Amino acid sequence: MSSSTPAAGVVECFSSLQGEGVLVGLRQVFLRFSGCNLTCSFCDTPGMSNLPEHCLLEQTPGRRDFIEVANPVSMQRIVSLIGEWIHGWPGVHHSISVTGGEPLLQVDALKVCLPELRKILPVHLETNGTLWEALKEVLPHLDWVGMDFKLPSASGVEPRWDDHERFLRLAAQRQVYVKVVVDETTQSWEIERSVALTAEVDPAIPLILQPMTRPDGRVSVTPIRMLEFQELASRLLSEVRVIPQTHKFMGQL
Repeated sequence: MSSSTPAAGVVECFSSLQGEGVLVGLRQVFLRFSGCNLTCSFCDTPGMSNLPEHCLLEQTPGRRDFIEVANPVSMQRIVSLIGEWIHGWPGVHHSISVTGGEPLLQVDALKVCLPELRKILPVHLETNGTLWEALKEVLPHLDWVGMDFKLPSASGVEPRWDDHERFLRLAAQRQVYVKVVVDETTQSWEIERSVALTAEVDPAIPLILQPMTRPDGRVSVTPIRMLEFQELASRLLSEVRVIPQTHKFMGQL
């Protein structure tokens, strides 16, 4: 990477266990970008509308020895840090989770850093599944795409069904799964529409139903209702999993 490598707004870079989705339980490097184009009510990363003054960089993977670095951060610094981790702790990490916020808002930085990161480890993009035009520009540099369907009930945002469909058709060129956060207000029609949209692209795409998870690990959906949602989804999709945010009750970041 040259000295002209772009900088980006970064919230934090750290090593932990993936707590959601199909890669749950695997050790990953997490690179969290700032900024989001949505304002979901259940967001667990507050303050995403503003660029934080500092980002937190973990010095030793998994040891929480963070230092503050002024934003925006050079992507060269991020790539070098992760490269040092993988050299010093070989075989520990499965992949790099590029997350946010919404990382695709900083697509220019991603176009430069993702090819370099992918030389170190496979890359897993976590996204709200709305910025499909930006996805086109970085898709060749991704291995997994975990995309959310934002239900109006649980998220509190306007539905983005058309954007989700366009995004998923592109993402299906990689290993992709769809995640749907549900709570006690979620309606059956929302599940049915999410499932139908996914099945139109490919009924083999895994769907993760994620009950809203509190910090103590308890969920806000009754056991019977969760099974009903799973039954609805399984009518059209071949792989439906129910997975809460497991990192919360394990005390992981």
